[in-house]
Amino acid sequence: MESIEDIRRRIKNASDLHAIVRTMRALAMTSIRQYERAVESLTEYYRTTELGLHVVLTTAVREGHALPPASRKPVAERGTAVLVFGSDQSMCGQFNEQIAAYTAEKLEHLGIPRHQLHVIAIGARVTPPLSEYGLNAAELFSLPGSVAAITPIVQELLLHSDEWQNPARPPVVEQIFLFYNRLHSTIAYRPRMQRLLPINLRQLRHLEQQRWPSPVLPTFSMEWQPLFSALLREHLFVSLFRAFAESLASENAARLVSMQAAERNIEERLDELHRLYHHQRQNTITSELLDIISGFELLNQPR
Repeated sequence: MESIEDIRRRIKNASDLHAIVRTMRALAMTSIRQYERAVESLTEYYRTTELGLHVVLTTAVREGHALPPASRKPVAERGTAVLVFGSDQSMCGQFNEQIAAYTAEKLEHLGIPRHQLHVIAIGARVTPPLSEYGLNAAELFSLPGSVAAITPIVQELLLHSDEWQNPARPPVVEQIFLFYNRLHSTIAYRPRMQRLLPINLRQLRHLEQQRWPSPVLPTFSMEWQPLFSALLREHLFVSLFRAFAESLASENAARLVSMQAAERNIEERLDELHRLYHHQRQNTITSELLDIISGFELLNQPR
């Protein structure tokens, strides 16, 4: 049977672990809100780029310019880059396994052969689950630790996307897909697939046909092609930034759920240890009292 000191030591260790888990839970909740605010602010920025594209496209059509035709090459025959957003840290449940399974399922549905895939893992812990589905990461990027650190990584990825589309530098990438988890509530998220490139020209043409929200249409003085390219690049930037923010928010939501479960388990264990401690202490006190009574009776026996 364990001594009281052994039980005290176990209670202390469990209490220390409980404090760590509570701290991690609080940090996860704070991080979720941080990334949620980033996504909310991006919504307005995304809308601004859409309005800019609306102005440029309306002017281009009025002046007789036309957008480049969409590629008629089947999706399954195009060189494809796949960006899969996972995590760099542990204790987030099945976060990485779920996005890896979703990615494999969607790619199989698209019918893209493995030899035409260029897989980029965002987060080291998503690489083993991807490998189980035969999706070996050709490149690995670390996740940022804050909202402010997202921008440099997004800019680096945009530079890589330009290199991937260079015919002189294989592998030639004709389309880019993003796979990431998207937050739906404080503790729930769902996987999502988004095509980053090529730009959906049908959607842009639909945008050009929409009505401007005010009576006066803004004008611009520079050539429409470079302005159109700049706005499209901002569109790509926002899409990548939002994928990072939503994935990081989802990761912290998964970690929050794990920490809540761990906290409940530790609290139950602490209750068991406290009951065991009190029971053992009562047994010790009873044993000591019995020893005292036995000694007293022995001293009072007639000689």
